[in-house]
Amino acid sequence: MPPRKDPDASASVPAFYGAELRFKREAAGLTLERLAEGSYRGVPFLSQIERGERRMPFDLAQHVDAKLQTDGFFQRRCEDARKARQGGHAEYFADVAEMERYAESIEEWAPMIVPGLLQTPAYARTIVRAALPRALGDEVEKKVNARMERAELFEREQPPEYWVIMDESVIRRRALPLEQMAELLEHIAEVVKTTGSILQIVPETTAAHPLMMGMAKVMTFPDSPPVVYTEGLHSGQLIDYPALVKQYRGSYDLLRAAALPPGASLAMIEDAAEDYRNGKPRHRLERRDLAEEQL
Repeated sequence: MPPRKDPDASASVPAFYGAELRFKREAAGLTLERLAEGSYRGVPFLSQIERGERRMPFDLAQHVDAKLQTDGFFQRRCEDARKARQGGHAEYFADVAEMERYAESIEEWAPMIVPGLLQTPAYARTIVRAALPRALGDEVEKKVNARMERAELFEREQPPEYWVIMDESVIRRRALPLEQMAELLEHIAEVVKTTGSILQIVPETTAAHPLMMGMAKVMTFPDSPPVVYTEGLHSGQLIDYPALVKQYRGSYDLLRAAALPPGASLAMIEDAAEDYRNGKPRHRLERRDLAEEQL
């Protein structure tokens, strides 16, 4: 058996604490299996943390501190690791951006703007400037680049299963010049078709539906429980309480039922892109015969 390769603790804050976790675990005479007992997390998840590849969630830090008797050490390090991973993202979104990379599935509801994973640089730039009108150019570009880097997960050999539901108003709102709006919608359609993702549109004529109060992102993982992320203008909340996550997932399932079928939704995106391309966007996007679009 080849010698074990220890992680480089100097590479990053997560790598430092991952190496420290391995040291303290082995000093306590525990295997990864024994350390994982009593937590919601699996052995692969703990192994990735020890290698500095994933952040340690606060609930796991509490478990580890109790099991290894480390006097709150790993709970205190959660904030340090989160800041190290922040990059160009808002602090409250840093953990979410990291989790996306390891998600088995991502399901999003976008009632107001195109989700970050589907944005073009021009659209992302407009959204960032609208939210942060006093931000300097370098700061804006840092945030735009960070948003574009997130979409690289679609280029992986096994990308996450992606399901996105958008309100019809999102594609009707002219946030960009006509040509760039066409490029945005063409980009969305291309990502959906090339990645095997599923897109649905909630018609503007829908009177009431679940999740009317705001955006939601549900992520599942092969080695840890699912989480939900919700966001406002300058804050976000990551939810992992199982009962609440179950409620959000139930509401998302009901939202699917209220939305147009995937075929009709994709056709609506493509028709809107063509209208913008031709310089004739319709105020209320007409729908094709839904009977012909059913999958």
